[in-house]
Amino acid sequence: MKAIIQKIGYDYDIDIVELEIPENHIHMVVRSVPKQSPSNVMQVIKSITAREFFRIYPEIKKKYFWGVKLWTQSYFVETIGNANEEIIRKHV
Repeated sequence: MKAIIQKIGYDYDIDIVELEIPENHIHMVVRSVPKQSPSNVMQVIKSITAREFFRIYPEIKKKYFWGVKLWTQSYFVETIGNANEEIIRKHV
């Protein structure tokens, strides 16, 4: 999953600054150009990771997902603005 997300970052000019994948969710710090909205960044990451993950591991889709989606519709995005990026990166 990390490799897929890193490639998406490269392909779509999204800087994946931090990336951690605990058991059942993902924490990321990303940096993108202002013209890309946070919701667009998430849409790109979620749609491509699901497609690629199931392409690489079709047996997992059949065994655990029964054809359902990899991701829920929800996500949490917080823009950093003037916050201290280092503190946020440590949290991730």
